[in-house]
Amino acid sequence: MPCRSKHERVVSVPGFERNAWQRWYLWLLLAMLVLALLGTVVWLAGRHEVEQAQAALDRDTTDAVADLRASLQRNIQSLRALRLPAQNAPGDAAWPPEAAALLREHREMVRLERRDAGLMPLAVLETPYRMRIFDKVTRGSEQNDVALACTTARKLVAPAYSPSHYVPMPEGGGIELMELCVPVEGGYLVATYGLRDMLTELLGPTLARGQEVAFAEPDGTRLAIIGVRRRAGTRIFTSQQLVDLPGVTLMLRVDGWRAAPDIFPNLLTALVTAISIALVSVLVLLARDTRRRLKAEFELAETLAFRKAMEDSVITGLRARDLRGRLTYVNPAFCEMVGFSAEELVAVHGETAGSESGHRDAPGMPEAPYWPTELAHEYQQRQAHRLAGGMPPREGFESVFMRKDGSRFPVLIFEAPLLNAQRVQTGWMSAFIDVSEQRRIEELSRASQERLQASARLATVGEMASLLSHELAQPLAAIASYASGSLNLLEGGADRGDADRGAVIDTNVEVAMAVRRIAEQADRAGQVIRSVHDFVRRRDRTREAVAPRALIDAVLPLVQLQARKLSVRIDMALEDTLPAVLCDRTLVEQVLLNLARNAMQAMDMPELVERVLQLRVLLAGGTDSRDGYSNGIARASEVRRWVEFSVADIGSGISKDVEERLFTPFFTTRADGMGLGLSLCRTVVEQHGGALVYAPHRPRGTVFRFTLPAA
Repeated sequence: MPCRSKHERVVSVPGFERNAWQRWYLWLLLAMLVLALLGTVVWLAGRHEVEQAQAALDRDTTDAVADLRASLQRNIQSLRALRLPAQNAPGDAAWPPEAAALLREHREMVRLERRDAGLMPLAVLETPYRMRIFDKVTRGSEQNDVALACTTARKLVAPAYSPSHYVPMPEGGGIELMELCVPVEGGYLVATYGLRDMLTELLGPTLARGQEVAFAEPDGTRLAIIGVRRRAGTRIFTSQQLVDLPGVTLMLRVDGWRAAPDIFPNLLTALVTAISIALVSVLVLLARDTRRRLKAEFELAETLAFRKAMEDSVITGLRARDLRGRLTYVNPAFCEMVGFSAEELVAVHGETAGSESGHRDAPGMPEAPYWPTELAHEYQQRQAHRLAGGMPPREGFESVFMRKDGSRFPVLIFEAPLLNAQRVQTGWMSAFIDVSEQRRIEELSRASQERLQASARLATVGEMASLLSHELAQPLAAIASYASGSLNLLEGGADRGDADRGAVIDTNVEVAMAVRRIAEQADRAGQVIRSVHDFVRRRDRTREAVAPRALIDAVLPLVQLQARKLSVRIDMALEDTLPAVLCDRTLVEQVLLNLARNAMQAMDMPELVERVLQLRVLLAGGTDSRDGYSNGIARASEVRRWVEFSVADIGSGISKDVEERLFTPFFTTRADGMGLGLSLCRTVVEQHGGALVYAPHRPRGTVFRFTLPAA
């Protein structure tokens, strides 16, 4: 703390105290103003809430009176609509079924009577919901309430009501009733209403919820009451409305219970709190806001610097375009990839895009300097499609770019919409990966695989050489035998001369037959040689549509060579109308041959009396009913169909130890094996988009299945 003189301290303290007192005075004045404003607002809010509650209760009472009058008028219409029988009809027969239905429908009516012009009762019908209230003695012609109501109705020539009267009940208590007299032909219809039932049925439960409803005399005497009683801590709100009926006037009184108004009503609490916070805390908020803003600016600068360093250090090229196709950002990796500077790309490409921004067709799109000339038109169409809203594939797509020196290189492009903080698209963001080295490694791997496949084919040919000598000996021996027989026949025919013309003709027929047999055996030998030649020779790897039958027929002669040696019977089944498969014919034939040879070698066991090799071809997702197994390949989608090839044996199966290393290169269970057959088979199938799987074969053995796409 810097040292100050005594004079400076003495002078500064009074000024500080004066400023502090002024600040406290201002804060006190502000607090008093806020308290006064708060008290005024609270008083006005409480008064407003009371007025609102009373107005709502008055509206409910007025609506209830209107509903009551309308309901009573509808009852009068229902009474007038009753079909009345003859006056001399005795007992219950004097009432139609409609009257009983009317009493069942209207619970507020407790009794219905028919009286003649002299008010003598003709017929009576009681409500089914209450025990009998009157007897014949108390409801004679001298009954005052009925007489008063009917006299008023006679004067008004309209229905009239009597004043309410109290009737005690036999079991104790009583009920307040009111009579309605309706003039009809030859007399009167008298309906007796229960006032409490009128409140319950005609006004409904809505009005009585949370409040008390009562019929009262004009002087305030309550006649009938329904609803809930007042709870402690509540305030009473009362509304009264006159119910003026012909012959009588009642008062409908509604007492509503409302909780006492809150000290701070909800509507104005937020306003008062906001004003108080604004007046008291404005300076604090300003100081905090300034401090937070400086901190946010510092953090933003740090974040931008970090993101800039991160974008500059990545090896993936980044490019941003707006919705008009203008290039707005490129990172150093992209510039290094194409050989152009950021200024060259953004300035030149941006000006070109701005001049062509009104066009959406392919020719109007700007050309980027890193587009190859021969592919510029295609890239323009792709960019136009993207700017028109077309979504790119999520897995990315490959393209070819041109460096500044004119050299071409492949890139893998990933594009996604560029969204701002409001989640509104403002352009497109692209990421580029130079895949030149990856393609070079893939090409080396492909060449290595081809060499391995060639080695495997040559090894297979070495094993087939010993079989070919035995197999070709049979057709060659047959050719020699047929040739010797033909010569003998020809010499015998020459000795006969023309002596026996018929014998010469028979000889010619036999010679022709022998020559055909010679041709067949020669074709058989040539087919075996061609199969081996086609299998060994190295052809270009082109995929073509090949019928599954053609693939099986191509390797069948080679399979039959080993099948005869090992005494294996070949069981082959192909579904009808199989589609052609899109494949590299040579590679797929090698897969079939390797799987068949492995299956036959698995059955080379002395204990097997019958050895069967099963070849099946069917649509993927189907079931072969001959051997009872269902294929393990997933059912093909509707867009692309698959064809499944299966090779099954009845050998000893595959042990658990062998399963773990079955597809490992150079792993084999045979002393003379190379361990490349199954590994190459799976690689070939996966390159075609299919899958190679195996499973136990019932009742014994193993089945290998692989799929190829239909052409």
